[in-house]
Amino acid sequence: MDFRCFGSLDLEAPPAGVILVGDNAQGKTSVLEALCVLIRLHSPRAHRMATLARLGSSGFGIAGNPWGCERQVRHTREGLVLKADDETRASRNAYLEDGGLVVWMGNEDLDLIRGPGEARRRYLDFIGVQIDASYRRSWSRYRRALRAKNLLLKAGRPRDAEILAYEEILIEHGTVLMEARARLVAELTPLAAAAQRTVSGQDEPLTLQYLPASGPDLRESMLQARERETRLRQAVVGPHRDELALRLHGMPAADFASEGQQRTIALALKLAQGKLLESRGGKAPIYLMDDIFGDLDPSRRNALMNHLPPLAQKWITTTHLDWLHETPELGEIGRFRISGGTCSSRL
Repeated sequence: MDFRCFGSLDLEAPPAGVILVGDNAQGKTSVLEALCVLIRLHSPRAHRMATLARLGSSGFGIAGNPWGCERQVRHTREGLVLKADDETRASRNAYLEDGGLVVWMGNEDLDLIRGPGEARRRYLDFIGVQIDASYRRSWSRYRRALRAKNLLLKAGRPRDAEILAYEEILIEHGTVLMEARARLVAELTPLAAAAQRTVSGQDEPLTLQYLPASGPDLRESMLQARERETRLRQAVVGPHRDELALRLHGMPAADFASEGQQRTIALALKLAQGKLLESRGGKAPIYLMDDIFGDLDPSRRNALMNHLPPLAQKWITTTHLDWLHETPELGEIGRFRISGGTCSSRL
């Protein structure tokens, strides 16, 4: 394996899922992260695959059998090797085409409400890339073209022809992203509003609004921003600056919602994500829930579990099980103790 702090680890999860119990910094979150990489080739905690390898190792390998299909991800200095049912997949897209779906829930989800726009864009992107191949393709090509344009803007000498060539790529794929994000937000809004009412137990109207940074016409916005981008030496319009506005009772949630309300909004957004992934993706996602139950009162915890698809597998990390007797909805879930990068026992 050689993933994070684990030299090796072998866990067999019952259909309901697994609870991983242990002190902080023992490797619980890394197990969830490995699952996310196996299923979606994505880590919520790292931008580069190479940083996931255990210290001193040259790479890592993960294998598992989600949804009856044996999947393998191996990362070496030469790059990624991807297999499904022992068949090599030539690209990330080929690997992900028939892969599973994931919802990640953690305490960092408060950044969806309090944090900068990047957190909310990542939220939309993580949905889009899982259910829409055209979104995944445009998201990848837009990011590559954006990096190239920014490098040219920083070059310190005129590179207008090259910048214009990359802008055509940005306009083409940025428009796809803008249209797809608008559709996603329209679908997420009623789902998030329903989840907010369920988890809070109150009539707390939650609304979502997609705010494209460039307005409706990306080409015209780039033209108008050209002088400013040359002066600032960076691209300032496009989907990489989009925003998702969150309002509770019609007021900006970041400014007027209490901390308890903000935590509930974060849960509602992730529950809405799961509902949308299931309806559009055709299968229930795996829910990776990182140390979120300790901070929830029993009523919100049970409301959260009741809102999850009953047949969806849940992987949960926690430092203690004091809350478990108050949460009967978890059913026949497996329990393991993680300590020092090892799975020491089944509880």
